[in-house]
Amino acid sequence: MKTSKNQTDADSFQVPALDRALSILELLAQRPDGMRMREIAEKLELPANSVFRITGVLEERGYLLREGEDMRYTLSRKLLSLGYAAIGEDKLIEHALDVMQRLRDETQETVLVGVRADTQGIVLEQVASTQPIKFLVDPGTHFPLHSAAPGKVFVAFLPPNERDGLLKRMKFTRYNERTLDTRAKFEAEIENVLSTGYGLDRAEQIEGLHCVGAPIFNHRGYPIAAIWVTGPSFRFPAENLPKIGVKVAAAAEQISRRFGYKLL
Repeated sequence: MKTSKNQTDADSFQVPALDRALSILELLAQRPDGMRMREIAEKLELPANSVFRITGVLEERGYLLREGEDMRYTLSRKLLSLGYAAIGEDKLIEHALDVMQRLRDETQETVLVGVRADTQGIVLEQVASTQPIKFLVDPGTHFPLHSAAPGKVFVAFLPPNERDGLLKRMKFTRYNERTLDTRAKFEAEIENVLSTGYGLDRAEQIEGLHCVGAPIFNHRGYPIAAIWVTGPSFRFPAENLPKIGVKVAAAAEQISRRFGYKLL
């Protein structure tokens, strides 16, 4: 049998570990009830030690969950967030823009929307404040999760196992005396986020800048994005943040429903 040049080139650039990792993910996608490590190795005819190393990395990065008495591996929802990031960015902006504009008009402050990329958040779009002094940021800007209101909601509303894996990888850099610079402090804050439905940033990274954010869910109840309002503390005092939080959470739920959230 003649081998094509394209096939030869593909074979020469093949990365065995990556190929095996993708095979494991594709196999588990067909087995929602999960599989034990030994079963994965036998099904794919791979060395057990190789499967052990690969599944360990995938679990640590939050792509696999290992649960139950027999410790079966299943896919986490993290792959969903990658899928939405790859094909849903334009749809997210489309669904969110009019809501963002109304929230901006109501609060008179800058409204932003963004997504999470592992241990960082990314700004996708903003609607600028109508005030002469305003906060603006370039789309594509990255921000740490632990000191930003949207970052807090990204973490808080993840499935517990995925959240735990993410917390293990996060760095709690201290920016000032208000920064939540330990995992314990951050987890205490997360409990507040879960109870209120929104997250707050009380100038925890940038001096004089306050922020309120809420999660945007897909039809499965997975947090695929966040919407947040930000403004200077002299116009956006800490005592007013919970009142704004209710409005931001309502806006986030409106966008979430456009993705099918709570419609079934």
